[in-house]
Amino acid sequence: MHKHDIQQRLKQAFAPCSLEVIDESDQHLGHAGHQGGGRHFAVIIKAQCFQGLSRVAIHRQIYALFAEEMPEQLHALRIQVLQ
Repeated sequence: MHKHDIQQRLKQAFAPCSLEVIDESDQHLGHAGHQGGGRHFAVIIKAQCFQGLSRVAIHRQIYALFAEEMPEQLHALRIQVLQ
């Protein structure tokens, strides 16, 4: 999965006022999920639609966007929600 694809999907779903997607695949060399990179990402996001939701609820919404890609195309997402 490509960083751009993740960004586009998050933008369409949540209209964030702040979004950063970082490919952290190189930090996982030797890990079974690495498989050539492009599979471990960090998402730093701030969106109005998340106000009042628990961290767990927000993470569930984000992971639901990528359910079909996990774990084959996308192995891991590290999510940080900004307030």
